[in-house]
Formats: sequence, C-alpha cells, structure tokens
Amino acid sequence: MSVNSGQADTDVAKEKQSPAPAKPVMAAWKKITIAGVSLAIIVGLSVGLGVGLTRNKGGSDDDSHNYSSNNGTNSNGTDVGLQITGRPFKWKPEVGDSWQIVLKNTVRRDVPFTPDVAVWDFDAFENDKATIDKLHGLGKKVICYFSAGTWEKGRPDGKDFPPEDLGGTLPEWRDERWARISSQKVRDIMKKRIAMAASKGCDAIDPDNVDGFQNAENNLGLTAQDSIDYMHFLHDEANKYNMSVGLKNAGDIIEDVLSVVDFSVNEQCAADQKNPECETFHKFIEAGKPVFHIEYPPDDDAQTYPDDRRKAICSRKGVNQGSDKFSTVFKRMNLDGWVQFCNGDIFETAMDK
Repeated sequence: MSVNSGQADTDVAKEKQSPAPAKPVMAAWKKITIAGVSLAIIVGLSVGLGVGLTRNKGGSDDDSHNYSSNNGTNSNGTDVGLQITGRPFKWKPEVGDSWQIVLKNTVRRDVPFTPDVAVWDFDAFENDKATIDKLHGLGKKVICYFSAGTWEKGRPDGKDFPPEDLGGTLPEWRDERWARISSQKVRDIMKKRIAMAASKGCDAIDPDNVDGFQNAENNLGLTAQDSIDYMHFLHDEANKYNMSVGLKNAGDIIEDVLSVVDFSVNEQCAADQKNPECETFHKFIEAGKPVFHIEYPPDDDAQTYPDDRRKAICSRKGVNQGSDKFSTVFKRMNLDGWVQFCNGDIFETAMDK
C-alpha cells in the first residue's frame, strides 16, 4: 500500500526565570531535616525510574507464556505517515503450530476461514486490517509476507527503488529483480513496509528473498554477511512494533541469526530425497522455535501432491528424519488457497479473484 509521510514540527519553549528573592536564615536542624527528606525522595525516584526503564525497554526477548513484554510506546524513527501505536506483547510462535500460507490474491473474510489453523501467513499488501482483526477475534495469529530482498513489478512502492540498487532477474519470476540489501534507500523502503504491517496488526513478518548471496544471478555481489547484517536490521525494525521475525530459507546463515529470528519458513527442504536439507533447519526446533515447512509438487503445474511422497515426508523417517516436529504443508507453486496436510486432509481457502 502507498503511504504518505509527514514531519511533525516541534516547538521548543524556553522559560525565563526571575532571580530568587532573599530568604531568611534557617535553623541548622531544619536544614539537616530537609536535606535528609530530599535525599530520600531523590533516591526513591532514581530507583523507580531505573526499574521503569528496565521493564519498559523495547525488544525484550524474555518469554512469558509465549510472549515478551514491551511498554507499547515504540518510536519507529521513520517518516512513514502512519498512526501506529505500540504493541503490548510480542507473539512468539510455538513448535508444531498449525498454519496456512496464501500469497495469491486476497483472503476473503465474508466467509468462514478454512482451514482452522493457529497461524495464517499472507501478503502484507493484499490483505487489510479488517481481515487481520477478524482472525485475531478468532484467536488466530497473522504473519505478514513481503519480499525484503527483491524489487517486484506492480508493488505500490516499486518506484522508490533506485535503479542502481537493482540486480539480476529471478529465474522463476521474470518480473522480479534482486535488490542491494545493504543500500540505505532499500532499507528505508523496508522500514515503511514493516510499519505498514504493524499498522494492520500483523503479529510477525515473513521477509522473503534474504538469501540473494546463494543465487549467482543476483549480479550485485551479495555476500552472506550482507544477509546476516540485513536480518539484524529487519529484527531491530520489527522489534520496535513488537513483531516477531522469520527467516525464509537461507540455511547457510541460521547459526548467525538464530538469536534474532523467531521461526523459520522453509521451502522444499525435503524435495531432493538424495540430498535433503531438513536437518539444517532442525536447528530451529532444537532452539524451541518452529519451522513452517512448505513442499511443492515435483511438477510445477500439478494441482495435488503425490500421495506416496507426501507419506514418505510425513513419516519423518530415513532421509526425512530431519523434518521431525516441522509444521508441514503441501502447496501448489502459486501459493493459492489449496493446502494439504500430512494426514491427507485437503482444504481450499476462499479468496477474492
């Protein structure tokens, strides 16, 4: 969505003070008494202020009943022009949480949400606050997706990407180009996207395409360190609004960013049965953080997933052992409303066409 920014003017008022009138000499015992009371007040205020600052410091990672506290009065430090209030809690998803991901079109809210899952992951641009509010009313949590590492044709803020910060085209998506994630201008765009997600009430963000360094066609010389630094940036920005952050794929940097991300969104770790990658992402499970796992059909145009392969992956045995405790869904490549779970159940989420 397009956002307009405004700079609030700040008026600094200076108070003029008159010289203090002469005071009569005070008895020594009164001076001592007043000094003692004043000292006690100062000490009390100092302790209270210190406790308050400690309790209210944003971004606490302390986990209490799956939430971390914050004072809810975060300053985003960006000129986003959105009226965003602080979030009282930071949601942290649990290992094994059920989920659905829909990135094609808009999820309908005028009909029941199906399937009945704990977590929804959908496009931050395409879905509005009313939809998120309705899901919250049903006790659901919402992860908001956006591409953090690429320029996409048709996005409202696409014109804000400097041409010099755009690299090669993604092979699978011809209307998408890698972005220079170390660029301050690119990061400013992402600050606004994160603020937009916060304004809609998203509980977390799913920043895609942070693994450009693993793709030679990026043509920007992206490195693993670029992605590590970028994930820290995304964490810090989302943390201002008490939103959790996921790591999309990028298995090579898990150990470097595990402390600043709250979950994994993995695509296709079990696709190559000869060289499965699920063990790599099991580090999240070991850290008490969920892996939201997607497998696509071997044939990109297929409308369903082969039963034998689905059962093999969901057995969590042999080469699929690494996906133990993953929240696995089977999706079509276009990530529409169709979804199948390990038990074979199939659902179709209603979408606006």
